[in-house]
Amino acid sequence: MSITNLRQFWKHIAQAARVAATNPANRWELAAGRIIVRIRWFGIVMGYLLVESRSGLANPSAVRAFLALGAGYASLDTAWHLMGEVFFKRLPLVVSLLEAVFIGLLCYHDTGVGSPFRWYYLLSLICVAIRYSPRVAWASWCFDAFSLGLLAAAVGLSGENQKTEIVMTVVMMAWATWASSALAGLLKSAIFESDRLNQELRNSSDELEARVSERSAALRLAQARVIHQEKMAAFGLLSAGIAHEIGNPMAAISSLIQILRRRKNQDEYTSEKLGLIDSQLQRISRTVRELVKFSRPATEVVNQIIVADVVDEALEILKYYQRTGHRQIQNHVERDLPAIRAIRDHLMQLILNLVFNAIDATMEKGLILIEAQMQSSTRLQLKITDNGRGIRLVDQCRMFQPYFTTKPNGTGLGLYVCHQIVADLGGTMRFESTEGAGTTFYLEFPVVSEFRQAEISGVAVDPLIRNRAMVP
Repeated sequence: MSITNLRQFWKHIAQAARVAATNPANRWELAAGRIIVRIRWFGIVMGYLLVESRSGLANPSAVRAFLALGAGYASLDTAWHLMGEVFFKRLPLVVSLLEAVFIGLLCYHDTGVGSPFRWYYLLSLICVAIRYSPRVAWASWCFDAFSLGLLAAAVGLSGENQKTEIVMTVVMMAWATWASSALAGLLKSAIFESDRLNQELRNSSDELEARVSERSAALRLAQARVIHQEKMAAFGLLSAGIAHEIGNPMAAISSLIQILRRRKNQDEYTSEKLGLIDSQLQRISRTVRELVKFSRPATEVVNQIIVADVVDEALEILKYYQRTGHRQIQNHVERDLPAIRAIRDHLMQLILNLVFNAIDATMEKGLILIEAQMQSSTRLQLKITDNGRGIRLVDQCRMFQPYFTTKPNGTGLGLYVCHQIVADLGGTMRFESTEGAGTTFYLEFPVVSEFRQAEISGVAVDPLIRNRAMVP
């Protein structure tokens, strides 16, 4: 055998041992095999010492030949043990029978019934009891007792002492079988119980780590929401203050314009310019009103909402987003659709987030389409479609996960919060996207029954989603 083949052989042995060691039963077999191999080699070495140190043997050559045969069997058992296997594992009774015949022949060619090789019966029974079940061990005891009886019948008994030795040997064999089987059973039970407890400990540790990770993620998300809400609350306070400061001088200017326009004998040019100033003042006034309306504290009351009203209001706010002017936004939401049960500010945030995402996903002159239709008699579907870059297939399964974003400056909370809002309203949210062709988000909400058109209020709302502001 070459050095390369020898290395591959030992590599195979090591790999087989590692695989076998992963199972409690295999680990027991490996540990038991290690003991049994040593017992067998101890018996072979002691056998050669007995042959060479004693005289009066019936046939020393035959004894040496049988010991050589035993050494060959021990070598095979050792090789199988190194590979993580048991030699003749499926034929334990055959092995026990052959060992009983082997020991009987050793004693026969040594000095008969009084041969010290008769104690090999004990070694054989101990090995069987360690490796196999008690039933196999007691069957082996029967083989050994029968073998000893045949030996006594073949060589004859010379006196009462030899009969006593035979009986005591059989009794000692039975005791060794019982004690070895009981001890092996206790050790097996201890190993399996230890493995069971270790597995439970590993499972508990994994479960604890998963819970800690889950709680930590929830805590980080709650902290992010609180921080974001605080920022938006500060923004709302600032917006209200600015609107108030602008509103006072605007009212004064508007009053002066009205006074000037009422004066008589104005030329056409002056009248035209005063009218232009008044129209621009009205535009500024509308902007201030929208800013105040947008910055007001969010409500927590579930009401009957007409989706078209919220979409129109959202599009009015979107006018001031600098990138909106380069996109074509088409609104096809009809006003005669049934109302839905929702929190108006949450629905507003939902639409704004999705349209913001659509704007960011499209190039200049991109198309964004907002549609609504009845999906069934009780469900209204709102659809927001863009012809932008779409979502990569590898990212689609993570779109509703917190802190996942494909934007360089995104927070990763926008779609997650949207999904939570829709779920809190009793609806569903899904999307379809083709990379390079665009994305469509489908939102379905339960509609208000025609028999329940009265205002719905006082419905409990998840405190984590209260006062949610826009999360782009």
